This record gives sequence, C-alpha cells and structure tokens, in this order.
Amino acid sequence: MFRVGSTEITLGKGDITLTDAEAIVNAANSMLKMGGGVAGAILRRGGPSIQDECDRIGWCPVGGAVITGAGRLRAKYVIHAVGPRMGEGDEDRKLSNAVVNSLRLATQYNVKTIAFPAISTGVFGFPKRRCAEIMINTTIDFLLRERTSLEKIIFVLYDDETYEIFRDELSRRPSPRTP
Repeated sequence: MFRVGSTEITLGKGDITLTDAEAIVNAANSMLKMGGGVAGAILRRGGPSIQDECDRIGWCPVGGAVITGAGRLRAKYVIHAVGPRMGEGDEDRKLSNAVVNSLRLATQYNVKTIAFPAISTGVFGFPKRRCAEIMINTTIDFLLRERTSLEKIIFVLYDDETYEIFRDELSRRPSPRTP
C-alpha cells in the first residue's frame, strides 16, 4: 500500500470486472467499440447497456476519457480511457492525459474508489514497464496537485508479469510529502 494524503494506492491481480470499486477504467479505443481485452471482459460481464451508452457518446480522442453506467457490473461507473497505440507519436503524454482525465471524471462524479488496468499494454503494444512508470507517476502527481473525492486507487493487473512490474515501480517510490 502507498498513500498520498488521504488517498491509498494499491495493487490487485486478476479480473478488473470483479474488483470492488465504484468505478472501473476501460482501456478504450477512440470509437468506443468494446471488443477484446479489458473492454471485452467489461462488455461480457456488464452487458450491452455499456456499449449502447458508448455508441450514444460516439467518440473520444486519444488521451481523453468518458463515463458511462456499469450495467450489471459491481461498479457504478465505467470510465473509458483512450490510451495511445505504440508508434502513433507522443505516446507518453497521451497515456498520462488518459489517466488524468479518468481521475478528473472520477472526482467530478464524487467517486471514492477507482480501478485501473494497464492502459494500452494489450493490442495497442505499449511497453508494460513504461506504462507502470507513467501511470503511477501521473496518479501521484494528480493527488499532490488536485483536490479529489478518491479515497482508494487500485491498479488491477491481469497477469503475474504486469503485477510484478507495477509492484516494483510503486515500491521504488518514497512516500510523498503532501501539503
């Protein structure tokens, strides 16, 4: 566990759709079409109402995020964060923006707990270690700079390798001083 002010940052391993969080983050594409990976798992467990809401929204830029209901999931919301495809350019900034925009939406909706996957590390090909560094640094920076309703942020990693990478990255951080 890691703490920034009153917000706890933790890691979990397994299926993000089973996580006990008020909002879960979907690693989305710009067209908000839910196919494979995290999106496919969310759609299968949460049901078609999530895709229906995404279709009404229609589009989200890379680095952006939108929010929908969570259908039959335990969560109340799904935040669809559009991460970069490796090789499209400016990937680090785009991934960081996707995280910040997700955290801002969670705060706007007064969410207390949010669960993130390793955004863009699946079919989008983003390197896992680089993803962990960017997502963790961005989250800590956000918590140090902005007021938030978030009490707990969970990085839910699907496999052992990704979990270990995020664990190592988080353990390298000294506990930050907060105002």
